[in-house]
Formats: sequence, C-alpha cells, structure tokens
Amino acid sequence: MTPYTPESIPDSLRRLPLFSGIPPEELTPLLPGVREFKVHAHEMLFQKGDNLRGIHVLVSGQAKLFMTTAQGTEKLIMMVKPGQSFGEAVVFLDRPCPVCAEATQDSTVLIVGKDVLLTMMDRNPVFARKMLASISMRLHELMADMETCTLMNSLQRVVSYLSHQMPEDEPKSCEIRLDTSKQMLASRLNLAPETFSRALHHLAEGGVIEVSGRTIRVLDTHRLKTFQG
Repeated sequence: MTPYTPESIPDSLRRLPLFSGIPPEELTPLLPGVREFKVHAHEMLFQKGDNLRGIHVLVSGQAKLFMTTAQGTEKLIMMVKPGQSFGEAVVFLDRPCPVCAEATQDSTVLIVGKDVLLTMMDRNPVFARKMLASISMRLHELMADMETCTLMNSLQRVVSYLSHQMPEDEPKSCEIRLDTSKQMLASRLNLAPETFSRALHHLAEGGVIEVSGRTIRVLDTHRLKTFQG
C-alpha cells in the first residue's frame, strides 16, 4: 500500500458514516493515529493470521474479505463498499485476523489505530455507539449469511440475495446492478459458479427476471420474493 497525502485525512474522516457528526475539534486528536493509503486493484490489504493494529475504513473503491479453503478455492465473506469499516473485532480482541482482505478496484483506505479509537470511545459516547452498531451489524450479516448457506437450497439462496438488493419501497419492477462478478457472488452464497448461473437461468425462464451482464431486471418483485421454482 502506498501512503497518501496526509492533508486529505480530516476531509476523508468527515465523509465517513462512522465519523460523521463528530465535531472537528474531537476528530483532531485522532489524526496522529490515522494513515491513508492508495491501493491498486488485486493488492492485498492484509492476510489471514496478520495482527491488525487498527480498523480499516474504505474511502473509495471496493475490497473483499475472503478465506481460502483447504482445497484452494476462495470463499467470499464480504464485499466492502466505500464508507464501510472492517477488522474491528480482531483489533479489539488482539487476535490474528481470520480472513484475508484484497482490493478489487483501485481504492483509498484509512487505517485508524487502536489506541486513538479507544481514546475516542472514552471521550465520545456517540462514537462508541456507532462503533458498537458497526460491529453488531457485521454480526447480523454473518448470521444471515450462515442461515442462507445452511438452510436454503441453491435457488432459494439466489432469490434471497436478489430480494435483499431490491429497493425498500418495493416497486413492481426494478433493476439490480451487481457490484461484483457472478463468480464472486456464487462464492459468497457457497455455490459453484455454474449452479449460480443455472439459478439465474431458471428465474429468467420463469419470466421473473431478465439478465444482461451484471444488470438484472426484476420483472415482478412480488413473484421473485415468493418464487418456488
């Protein structure tokens, strides 16, 4: 990773959800413990077993958290979008990281040191609640992924994933733009790529969706949510 211009760090912090609403004078003590980096696509941010000295926050670009199985295949854990933080739990537990992180696009990443985080949490209860909410949300997502991968068949997993990508106002139809490759989505759903493709084809044959590259048009959102094949 390449260190980036230090002068941009305060602006980057203020734009991130985790630090929004924090007065500038309270952000200032954080700055000595924050580093900003430019990373290239496919560059590793950290490896499984590394000891992280701070949380990572994605400012721009995209990254993925993944594990490699004993067979050498990659299991996607999470796609990280701008504004999201990762690595919180292992930082506070002082344990080796159980996953790898890799940039999937040219990205900008902040690393916020553990010591300054703890100081901020002691001084600012709003920030402490945001940090707790971030970790709780990650746990909720992991439990939802576990349910998806253990209790649903392949078609149900794809239907569930697409349903969660639809707008909350539940329009009659909508377009979903996949933010990563179908191969990586298949890995996240614990499916073989060909099984993922067959599920999409089955939904298309049923008149529920239309697929064009990474764009999926849901023709009937209600039918998708209740589709039984």
